[in-house]
This record gives sequence, C-alpha cells and structure tokens, in this order.
Amino acid sequence: MPDDALAHDPSGGMPRLIEIMRRLRDPDTGCPWDIEQDFDTIAPYTIEEAYEVADAIERQDWDELRGELGDLLLQVVFHAQIARDRGLFGFDEVADSIADKMVARHPHVFGDESRDKTAEQQTRDWETVKAAERAAREQTGVLDGVAMGLPALMRAVKLQKRAARVGFDWPDATQVLDKIAEEAAELTEAAADQPQERVEEEMGDLLFVVANLARHLKVDPEIALRRANAKFTRRFRQIEAALSDQDRRPEDATLAEMDALWDAAKAAEKGTPA
Repeated sequence: MPDDALAHDPSGGMPRLIEIMRRLRDPDTGCPWDIEQDFDTIAPYTIEEAYEVADAIERQDWDELRGELGDLLLQVVFHAQIARDRGLFGFDEVADSIADKMVARHPHVFGDESRDKTAEQQTRDWETVKAAERAAREQTGVLDGVAMGLPALMRAVKLQKRAARVGFDWPDATQVLDKIAEEAAELTEAAADQPQERVEEEMGDLLFVVANLARHLKVDPEIALRRANAKFTRRFRQIEAALSDQDRRPEDATLAEMDALWDAAKAAEKGTPA
C-alpha cells in the first residue's frame, strides 16, 4: 500500500527514499518515465552522477556535494528497485552485500587481526583478500575483474597495477619516459602516411604509456586531467572576457592575439608579469 505519510516525511531518511522510488516504479500509479527505465538506460546517469560528485569535491562546494551525493544515492535505489521488480534482489540485499564485504576485508577492525600495520601493508592485505574473492568467482587471470565500463584512462591504470603485482612493470619512471618518446615517434610516423586505424592505434599506445607514467609518479591521471581541463576552461574564459571588454568575440581575434591573452591569464595566475 502507498505510504503517503512516509513519502512526505522530511526526516524519513532511507525508508522515505526507497518508498518514493517504489511509488515512482509502480506499474499502475507511478511515473511513466521511471516505469520504462531498466538497468541499461539508467547506467549512464549513474556514471554521470558519480562524476558530478567528484566535481563538487574538486571545487570544495560542500552544499552542492550534499545534493550530488543524494543524486548518486538515488541511482543505487533506482537500480535496486528495478532488481526488486524483476525478483532479483532489493536494497537491503545490496546494503548487506557491501557490509559483508567491508567486514571481511577489514579483519584488523572487525576481527582479531592486529591494527599495528602500515597503510601500505593494509593495502597489500586488501589486495590479497580481493584476489581470493576473484578466485572464488573463478576469475583466475591477473587482469580478470577489471571492469570494461570504467573510463579508459582509469581502466588503463588498473590494468597496469594488476600487471605490476606479478612483476610485469618498468623499474622506474625513466624507462617509461623512454617508452613515451618511442610511442610518440611511432605516432608521428603513422600520422604521416598510415591509415586512420593505425593512427588511432598508435595514439592509444601513447595514451596508455602516459597513464603508466602517471602511475609511476604516483599521480592520478583522471584527477590530473580533470584539473588541466579546469585550468584550460578558466584561462580560455579569461580570453573571452578580455575580448568582450573590446566588444569582440574569440572568432573575431587572431590566434596570435588569443595566445597573448592566454599568456597574460597564465602570468596573472602565477603572479608574474605578462
């Protein structure tokens, strides 16, 4: 039966959200759009909401973060309701599944193992437990279980980390830099007279090695690129603002003029004369 009191209770918490989603998916009285959705159609929204959470954190906008976390939580509830509608599982099973996993992976907190270990040792222990879990799922290959749906840059790093655990890795960043030079030369050669498929392949190889360099330098390439995107956006908007002061738009300016404005924006950020 519909629980209107719960649906309108401002302090209803998780039960309220679950009831709202149940009502939205009700085949007789729910929302037509929500009823039509399935795992595949909702998955892109789930990914998008996760990135919006990361964006709010990057900008340290804590009020917005609260809302974005709610949007992401809604995605979990949505998927769980679709699963319940299909007789697969429900939200409680989802919560119990991750709770069981966290308890099993933290015997130094929930069991009798000692907490007197470094974060690095705990990370190794975590990987040992995860390897056992993969083995139980008959994922015996080193690279098994690295999700295909991850962003390509993130997946590249995860694949490289897995390979590194069994010794398939360069000793230090110097060799990676040499490999980047090699891949860049191959890309240049391909771009000169090779088919587009070959150019794409060589570009992929170069990006893969750049991700490997980031891993060796202990840099998260997703974060680094996101910050570079933000910096580019910020500086280009300063170009637009400077041109707007002249009643002009970027398409009205020459590349040399925009380069000069870019250099001015860069110098202003660094506090140095342009």
